[in-house]
Amino acid sequence: MSKILVIGASGQIGNMITRTLIASNQAVRALVRDKNTLADLKDSGLEIVEMDLEDDFSKAFEEIDSIIFCAGSGAKTGADKTLLIDLWAAKKATDYALKADVEHFVMISSMGAEDPDNLPSDIQPYLIAKYMADRYLALSEVPYTILRPGLLTNEKGKGKITIKRPINRDEMSITRADVATAALFCLNNDRLKNRTFELFNGTYEFKNILV
Repeated sequence: MSKILVIGASGQIGNMITRTLIASNQAVRALVRDKNTLADLKDSGLEIVEMDLEDDFSKAFEEIDSIIFCAGSGAKTGADKTLLIDLWAAKKATDYALKADVEHFVMISSMGAEDPDNLPSDIQPYLIAKYMADRYLALSEVPYTILRPGLLTNEKGKGKITIKRPINRDEMSITRADVATAALFCLNNDRLKNRTFELFNGTYEFKNILV
């Protein structure tokens, strides 16, 4: 059975992904800084590894077939953590994945990461970090899918999306649940390798728009 590494499994999207994988009887390795954040998750197919992304976390890639990177420094941290986690840890993950001959790397990025100067934002350092991390992955030899969701909400997943950015900024949002679903959908579709998508709430089913 293949094993999936979820980097940032204690975050909201990472937690949703991990739970869904467990429910589907998938072998999962969840990488977190503190094991206690997943104390309520107990399953024979779940392996929790406690590592700091600011250190060497290459051992987490042993016997791993695919990866979902959904770690982030968080809105309450400064630019230093943004560089260390959203850029440098993502870069290291790409290097580790290449060495481990990983089959598919799904990166959760951000809307606006393709051109941080083009989207008015007060989080430009974050977008620049995402831009560099995405570009490093895309230029590597690791098979990848990069997902750039719009403004994240905690609403119930709608199960339908669009990959065309809305004109109205107020409509540039997507539920975290749907981002998690999209990540898992991409992970299981080879035709989506080496492609990049923006994600927003929409009217199309995943299978009708991403494939």
